[in-house]
Amino acid sequence: MKNFFTAGIILYALLLAGCSPRDFLTRRLARDLIAGSQVFTAPEQFWMRTGVVSNKDFSSPEYVVLQRHGWISGNTAACKADVAPPPCWDVTLTPAGVDTFRDLIPSSQSPANYFAVPTARRQLLEVTGISKNGNIADVDFTWKWSPANEVGAALYAGDALFSSTAEMKRYDDGWRLIERNTAKEHQSLEDGLKNAEPAP
Repeated sequence: MKNFFTAGIILYALLLAGCSPRDFLTRRLARDLIAGSQVFTAPEQFWMRTGVVSNKDFSSPEYVVLQRHGWISGNTAACKADVAPPPCWDVTLTPAGVDTFRDLIPSSQSPANYFAVPTARRQLLEVTGISKNGNIADVDFTWKWSPANEVGAALYAGDALFSSTAEMKRYDDGWRLIERNTAKEHQSLEDGLKNAEPAP
């Protein structure tokens, strides 16, 4: 009996040795695959435009926040041919805005009127469920924006939580995350983040 038990343990150990940790889609593996993906870790950027802008841009929620913080100001201006409809605004950085944005704008973009400002990164909070169907699985998770600087803290004020779904597929070497869609038969992580909904 003892030999049979020992043989069983050895056989079980050999079977486990033939399996990769990626063969079993656990919440921990799903979390690691999502949190480590290029799509999820890509920084969020706010595209800032100074000079003559449309009223639609100047009254957008982002520009209103920048105005409230005293970082930009605007004076009415004649619209350019590619900026319409009127009214238009000539947007400039205030001295406080120059101080705030100086270190956030790459030197190659500093003379430009249109530049990208990194503002936040996604922070994965919890994998809330996994639904498997053969070699395909939908992974539901919640996340939030984590501000990268003062501008990000202003634009992403509060602790709003978002719910997204990522699709994973099992290959011969284990489960993989579908990050971007090349064919529309599967939902990618990129799609899931674009279609994120406020978490309940």
